[in-house]
Amino acid sequence: MNAIENFLQSKRKVVYVLLLLFCFLPMVTPPVALFTGLVFALVCGEAFPGFTKKSSKYLLQVSVVGLGFGMNLHESLASGREGMVFTVISVVGTLLIGSVLARRMQVDRKTGYLISSGTAICGGSAIAAVGPVIKANDHEMSVSLGAVFILNAVALFLFPVLGHLLDLTQQQFGMWAAIAIHDTSSVVGAGAAYGDEALKVATTVKLTRALWIIPVAFVTSFIFKSKSDKVYMPWFIFLFVLAMLANTFLSLPALLTGSMVWLAHKGLTLTLFFIGAGLSRGVLRRVGMRSLTHAVLLWLVIGVSSLAYVWFFC
Repeated sequence: MNAIENFLQSKRKVVYVLLLLFCFLPMVTPPVALFTGLVFALVCGEAFPGFTKKSSKYLLQVSVVGLGFGMNLHESLASGREGMVFTVISVVGTLLIGSVLARRMQVDRKTGYLISSGTAICGGSAIAAVGPVIKANDHEMSVSLGAVFILNAVALFLFPVLGHLLDLTQQQFGMWAAIAIHDTSSVVGAGAAYGDEALKVATTVKLTRALWIIPVAFVTSFIFKSKSDKVYMPWFIFLFVLAMLANTFLSLPALLTGSMVWLAHKGLTLTLFFIGAGLSRGVLRRVGMRSLTHAVLLWLVIGVSSLAYVWFFC
């Protein structure tokens, strides 16, 4: 039996490596990479779970920094300023509505709060920051992360289609994606699929929202009466800002900045393959219908309300 399992495991790893190489091809887009990883995980299971998890985390951060070399500070500030008020309202409102929904649906308090935090701010990064503060256990963390990752995968395919059906402008779609999609990876992927301007707006607004990790984690420590001082700091956001400043005020060669942006896009594509490859059947089973329903309902609330905002005010 062990011999058969070892044989299947080796074959699984070969397929994984071949699909990873496939994602390097120029015609492979972020949604295709995510779908490829998702199919592999559901059909074959996990091949390199530790490598996949770490790669998706760090490669995303490096890719986001690289995108900063293709952005102008003045344009980005204009984009971020337009959605600042609604950002504040949506973050606080999502946390409150999510907590009420979790209580009404009898979802575990910590799991419900983690899902609400991930939906309100920036998906897995927010959950990773808030989890230690509320002393969430492995099951609560895996359930909330699984729910958010599932919806991220759906959003990456669904949002560009809905954007075109609704005839949203690049500005409107970028703002909507940044507010309504959980993780930065899927926000950037959806923005890239919609257009260059949508990508710039989506990335800037999403990274502005991500800064809310700090005050939310601080307030959470009082709500859950925890004195933990271990709060995840998204340092890559500050590096992204530095890259944008360099591109705005320094006379960097076009070849250099263009290469950095190209590498960032390719890194994003690989990141989404890793995220898809991490959504195995085991992850889906751990989430459960009640927690997933809570996550979906909360997602619909923020998705519809943010769409109404960009439709009438952007």
